[in-house]
Amino acid sequence: MRIGGEGATNGATIGYDRGFCFPLCLVNPFVMKPLRQQNRPVISYVPRVEPAPPEHAVKMDHFRDVWILRGKYVAFSADGEHFRRSPAFSVPESAQRWAN
Repeated sequence: MRIGGEGATNGATIGYDRGFCFPLCLVNPFVMKPLRQQNRPVISYVPRVEPAPPEHAVKMDHFRDVWILRGKYVAFSADGEHFRRSPAFSVPESAQRWAN
């Protein structure tokens, strides 16, 4: 829609710099698209109640606190309500020594 003889964004014409740029306060936030699909369930993390090593760790038979985790020997020692995890060792005796 031209009113004057100048270009689309100059002078007395309706262009990109006039009339079509509304301030953000005029946009109703309730009309905007929701951020997630409403029919998709929300999956939340539920922590384990009792302190325990991870479920994928394998307990060593002859050691009290040593578990196999990702091919290394790791000791878990109870510290109050939480378990402390040792660094990964290549020998199970070292992991048990850390736990003592």
